[in-house]
Amino acid sequence: MGFSALADHVVLSWGWRRRLIALFSGASGALALAPLDLWPAIVVPMTTAVWLLDGAAGESRAARLRAAMAAGWWWGFGFFLAGLWWLGAAFLVEADKFAWAMPLGVVALPGFLALFPALGFGLARLLWSPGAGRILTLAAALALSEWLRGHVLTGFPWNVYGMMLAGQDWIAQSASVIGLYGLTLLAVALGAAPATLTGSAGDRRRAPIAALVLLCALLGFGAWRVPAQPSPVVAGVKLRLMQPNLPQDAKFSSANSEAILQRYLELSDRATSPQALGVQDLTHLIWPESAFPFLLGRTPEALSRIAALLPPNATLITGAARAGEMLPGDGRPPIYNAIQVVDDQGVIVASYDKVHLVPFGEYLPGFLDKLIRGLGLSEFVSVPGGFSAGTRRAPLTVRGLPPAAALICYEVIFPGAVMPQGPRPGFMLNLTNDGWFGQTSGPYQHLAQARLRAVEEGLPLVRVANTGVSAVIDGYGRITGRLPLGREGVLDASLPRHLPVTLYAQFGDVFFACLSAAFMAIGWFRRI
Repeated sequence: MGFSALADHVVLSWGWRRRLIALFSGASGALALAPLDLWPAIVVPMTTAVWLLDGAAGESRAARLRAAMAAGWWWGFGFFLAGLWWLGAAFLVEADKFAWAMPLGVVALPGFLALFPALGFGLARLLWSPGAGRILTLAAALALSEWLRGHVLTGFPWNVYGMMLAGQDWIAQSASVIGLYGLTLLAVALGAAPATLTGSAGDRRRAPIAALVLLCALLGFGAWRVPAQPSPVVAGVKLRLMQPNLPQDAKFSSANSEAILQRYLELSDRATSPQALGVQDLTHLIWPESAFPFLLGRTPEALSRIAALLPPNATLITGAARAGEMLPGDGRPPIYNAIQVVDDQGVIVASYDKVHLVPFGEYLPGFLDKLIRGLGLSEFVSVPGGFSAGTRRAPLTVRGLPPAAALICYEVIFPGAVMPQGPRPGFMLNLTNDGWFGQTSGPYQHLAQARLRAVEEGLPLVRVANTGVSAVIDGYGRITGRLPLGREGVLDASLPRHLPVTLYAQFGDVFFACLSAAFMAIGWFRRI
């Protein structure tokens, strides 16, 4: 089938054939995401999206709008179904409690998220016109719908379309100027440009040539920005990242507290080479999120054993549940998902409480709390009543390190929202536990999004995960050291220095907003 015949096949399709085309073309977009990172595959979903909108027919404007939004929903459903299938693994960790709800995570969530591309398709259809201008219209409409997805109902900017280009090191550098949503705008435009190859002679040349020039510009900017040599490092800092690869199942319980702590201590003291002296070589030891099945601050014996492990002037940074002060009338103290800093005397000297909690994972939204608990159900974490949210982001102060932007789990996926209040920190610290998702694409997608935050902010990122992937990343997004998924081990690493503040760090989504407005304006003037 030739290219023009393929376009006609999509444009003229109807009924279930049209829905299946939208579903499978959307699903193909997952090929461009981590861990495959086949970024040229972006052409399939975006080009098909243009043809689906071309074929959104109807006798009235409302009918055409409904047809466009329906195509957008099936397209988005395919994309999120293929990109988020791994969420099902979390429902099998405690299968007796949560397996029944697997369809809610694997099918219902993609169905809900698909409302956003449906909105994007609808907006694009309202401004639709023949010719190359419709490529810019689609890019702006889908990028705006992705921005909404990242903010509505606490936001869920996982696998935003710009991540399809983020796996290419040089192209990803544009995020230092326009951020993830600006990268999304360009990703849609680049991927959709081939759709015009079936148009008039002028359009056949105009959009693909413009896309090729844009691609070369992105690659050129990246090649210019990223130096050939490694980033300089912070003097006197020797990090050790400990990845225990502890299964997220019944073994992680208070009954196994002693075995878990002993495993951490022994693994942390493991020599990494014949010349190394184990823990004596380090200045900072870092453990992952939710490291203990007990409250570290209320377990003096554990703090004493940690102090015995640490050499003089060394520090442990670890994830831990933290109990707050109990207010009069409360039945229990608030419990926070925290990062705690322990000195070589076994004293907790600093803490950060997670601000952006995972709905249904760490807490139940207020309007559903009573209903869900009334049915005898709960959130995933085994904390009665769920975690409480921290009140503010503040730099985490650790002896011997620059101030850190502390980020727990998926707090790192929110572009423009990872910096604490006050002066700019020297690096980002992301502790996470992706053990819920096993050997799937989920942990790789999480790493990819954390890596793009480093590019956006120009800050190095230290990421420690229970089961992986743990890594140290410089301000250009280059991984300087990593531990593979599903393996226990330690990683000894230096801390890269931060880069000069990026344009994105200074102005946020201003450039994205300006580009979106320009794209929309071009689409509007092409229409009238």
